[in-house]
Amino acid sequence: MTGESPRVPKYYDVKRSLLELTKSLHAGTALPPERTLAVRFETSRTTVRQALTELVVEGRLVRIQGKGTFVAQPKVAQVLQLTSYTGDLRMVGLEPDTKILDINYITADEPLARRLAINPGGRVLRIHRLRLANGEPMSIDTTHLSARRFPRLRRELEVHSSLYETLHNAYNVQLTDAEEIIETVLATPYDSQILGVDVGLPMLLLTRHAFDADGHPVEWAQSMYRGDRYKFVTRLRRPSPMHPSSLNSIGH
Repeated sequence: MTGESPRVPKYYDVKRSLLELTKSLHAGTALPPERTLAVRFETSRTTVRQALTELVVEGRLVRIQGKGTFVAQPKVAQVLQLTSYTGDLRMVGLEPDTKILDINYITADEPLARRLAINPGGRVLRIHRLRLANGEPMSIDTTHLSARRFPRLRRELEVHSSLYETLHNAYNVQLTDAEEIIETVLATPYDSQILGVDVGLPMLLLTRHAFDADGHPVEWAQSMYRGDRYKFVTRLRRPSPMHPSSLNSIGH
């Protein structure tokens, strides 16, 4: 029958009520037990649990085994711009930290060689890192750079904490342009172990292909961000309409 509103599941009503409740609570505040919430909302514990689970996945609540469910910290809002992770976090008042999980040389296959503008079979430095904010694991990064273009980079990174600062200070290379693609993926068992999250948690996969001022590719990287702790922000501008006089000159 047309004109009827779709039926709203019971758990969704509970979820909306819980969202209103958490707005008045500080981060870290414990929520009442499921049994108490079920009585309050006149529903089953199964319905309450479904609503709580969705809010945990969305990063609005956090579950601690054996302790209960708590209001989560606000998500880290990162502006999409060509800056370092270190600088981005400090801009929002968080203390960044990086742990190198693995750093080694690999042989470039054809797709990777094409991305870095090197010959297939050339050496590539692959840097696998865990990113933290105030001690909390936030993302896993895997970065690829030409070993020939950046000799001794592995040694330089032992001195400098930021890759972009190292490229600028040690090699006089500054990134000026990049293409970024953002997709949603689910946390694998490996991701969950490193980041301390549940398997299947929604993640934000950011792929970056960065270039220097001369248009030469510098890095190809993929970063897995926790979907419950991160959100990306960008500013869009409407292109300025072309002046009529400029339209007349097109093609001449």
